[in-house]
Amino acid sequence: MDFAKILDHLFEIAASFGLKLLSALLVFFIGSRIIKYIKKWIKNSIKLHKLDPGVRTFLVSFAATSLYAILLVTVAMIIGIPTTSFITALASCGVAIGLALQGALGNLAGGIMILIFKPFKVGDYITTPDAAGTVANISVVYTVLTTPDNKVITIPNGTLTNSVIENYSAVKNRRVDLVFTTSYDANVDKVKSILLSVVNAHDKVLKDPEPFARLTKHADSTLEYTIRAWCKTEDYWNVNYDLVETVKKEFDANGISIPYQQMAVHIENKDKQPHHERN
Repeated sequence: MDFAKILDHLFEIAASFGLKLLSALLVFFIGSRIIKYIKKWIKNSIKLHKLDPGVRTFLVSFAATSLYAILLVTVAMIIGIPTTSFITALASCGVAIGLALQGALGNLAGGIMILIFKPFKVGDYITTPDAAGTVANISVVYTVLTTPDNKVITIPNGTLTNSVIENYSAVKNRRVDLVFTTSYDANVDKVKSILLSVVNAHDKVLKDPEPFARLTKHADSTLEYTIRAWCKTEDYWNVNYDLVETVKKEFDANGISIPYQQMAVHIENKDKQPHHERN
């Protein structure tokens, strides 16, 4: 055995592999820089700024993941790893990861559904069976809500796509529904007049549709009146609270009482056992 020839052969193999490795590292370095540039371009693209923020986030994540996968396959080919073997290995890993992350994949599918069908968007106030708040962020896996008292709630997208969602910001106008009670001796026309005057005097209440105030129920000890008034969605709570406060003040000023809940209790006085006279 010629030891010098073996060394020469090993040197040729090392040189060849070293050249491939160097080329692969160079391609990986340049490819990584290009991918970062593409991600930055997507984030700052004027055309894409018209899209929902959640959609932009998804596009950036999806594009980066796809490009890095292509880059890894390219690097593997340069080094000399058979492409079919590499793809088979990736597929096997994908199956194993998929089985281990079934819940995460369900959330990913839910995120894609939310971004496509848009039942809500960033900035909307929504309620679900388990939470309520303003949508702060929509990612491909989770949706983040901020509650009115500034708590942060993170909800898996898979849960959201299988839940009933109420979106209070989807339309520009909302209706304020309020119920007020008076005693039975209050004049019905006078009460209706007061309620309508309070509603019509509020500058945030819309004139069309026309506000509604009617006697709607004869309760056990009170008469119930219903107010329905439309306003801009962003003015809903201010209008709600203002009407409740102003109606109370107007009722007091006009001598209209709001009775307490009453219960009539009848006490039956039974006679004592009859006295038997003794002979």
